[in-house]
Amino acid sequence: MNPLPTPTIRPARAEAFVFRCPIATPVQTSFGTMHDRPAVFVRVEDEDGAVGWGEIWCNFPACGAEHRARLLRTVLAPLLTGHGFAGPRAAFDFLSSKTAVLAIQSGEPGPIAQVIAGIDQALWDLSARRAGVPLWQLLGGKDDTVAVYASGLNPDRPQVLAAQRRDDGHRAFKLKVGFGAERDLANLRALRDLLGNATPLMVDANQGWTVDQACEIAPRLADFDLGWLEEPLRADQPWQQWRQLAAATPIPLAAGENLLGEQAFERAIDDSPLSVLQPDIAKWGGISACWPLIERARGAGLRYCPHFLGGGIGLLASAHLLAAVGGDGMLEIDANPNPLRSLLSGGLTSISEGQSRLGTLPGLGLAPDLDMLAEFAVA
Repeated sequence: MNPLPTPTIRPARAEAFVFRCPIATPVQTSFGTMHDRPAVFVRVEDEDGAVGWGEIWCNFPACGAEHRARLLRTVLAPLLTGHGFAGPRAAFDFLSSKTAVLAIQSGEPGPIAQVIAGIDQALWDLSARRAGVPLWQLLGGKDDTVAVYASGLNPDRPQVLAAQRRDDGHRAFKLKVGFGAERDLANLRALRDLLGNATPLMVDANQGWTVDQACEIAPRLADFDLGWLEEPLRADQPWQQWRQLAAATPIPLAAGENLLGEQAFERAIDDSPLSVLQPDIAKWGGISACWPLIERARGAGLRYCPHFLGGGIGLLASAHLLAAVGGDGMLEIDANPNPLRSLLSGGLTSISEGQSRLGTLPGLGLAPDLDMLAEFAVA
């Protein structure tokens, strides 16, 4: 992986746009349910008129989207604008430093980091648009092709949604588990009956088990030849518990979406039994801080598969980063209907034999038309 470029940036304004899309089928996890699909999109404009877009993670709690938009408008935008930066990484470091004490004082290191991550994506998109090249190319990538998988298969008849996404071109899938052993196992049997044994299949427990529970069920999951077991334990549990689980199952372990900060990722790379690292560039780090950690993780033999479950802009940014990194990672694409994703995900809406192409348009390859989303806009 090459060093990140350092194009000069002078942000003049930063805006947040909040959307909520009603859904017919709630999205279930082991810890909570989403009854609508929220998104917070960030627009940053430079003094020279260049524009870039990013996305802030906001799935939980239910009021999270509006709160993070207010953090951008009242805290981060005033800090960002009116300064010159030697590239997005310099802006990331500046914003992180300026809000470090506030994050402690307010008890909100996560939301503040998420807003900074959205800004960072926007600055990289802006830089690539200004250079007239796609973001994956600006980052040093050689190929616009990314492997993808369909995630978010809910515990209610997941084989129905999997069959639909298979018809759409998906060739790898991820099931949500943590809803009781018998239900989880029945769902896995139904998926294997549908997909066959050769199709890559992963599971995500969303931090739903204690180490004893995980050690009890993991050997029963091994019969399904799973690509990975994601977040079986809480992200704040000591790595010794993860090593205990790794000794109890041959299934590769995956995590990273809920790690916060460079030190947490460095410990995961150096001290954990993880086989798959899954940072979410809309939750922490953006592209700037995740880039060197991805390089370090791959050097340690970990597979990089970005986590993402939100709207189309963050999905595109995750895809461009994966394309630039290269390797055997897969991009997570939510299998559930969500216009905030599908209307803004560009070439990722076209999937053939488990792969998609990003194309050669500048930046993220998409100029968001927010008028298309007017019915979902939140004042």
